Amino acid sequence: MTPEIYYLIWSAALTLGLALVAVSGAQLQVGLPTLAGNREGLPEMTGWAGRAERAHRNMLENLVLFAILVFAAKAVGISNATTILGAQLFFWGRVAHAVLYIAGIPWARTAAWGVSIVGLILIFWQLVR
Repeated sequence: MTPEIYYLIWSAALTLGLALVAVSGAQLQVGLPTLAGNREGLPEMTGWAGRAERAHRNMLENLVLFAILVFAAKAVGISNATTILGAQLFFWGRVAHAVLYIAGIPWARTAAWGVSIVGLILIFWQLVR
């Protein structure tokens, strides 16, 4: 298993963890019976629960890009110091992004997102150069 795949697996685990945090927050706000229903008319989550939901959604959007790049690198046999650094930056940037987003710290959250994007760019660059 390449280090990039390792970070992809941990990124999937982070995504699952974010889903559980978001569901926990939603359950505290609207209750389990409402969440177990068909969710028509479900109110927007507020506070940390809303931020957790948005952090999870943002992670899903970025996980797709990361997975494509990691699998493309694996398919063409590219794994080097730059792709590994890219995977590390993506994962740890996303961990920081999740914590900062849920905590409600906007500018630091944006910086952490930027770190994860640099990670994606590093892997992408190795594929197209």
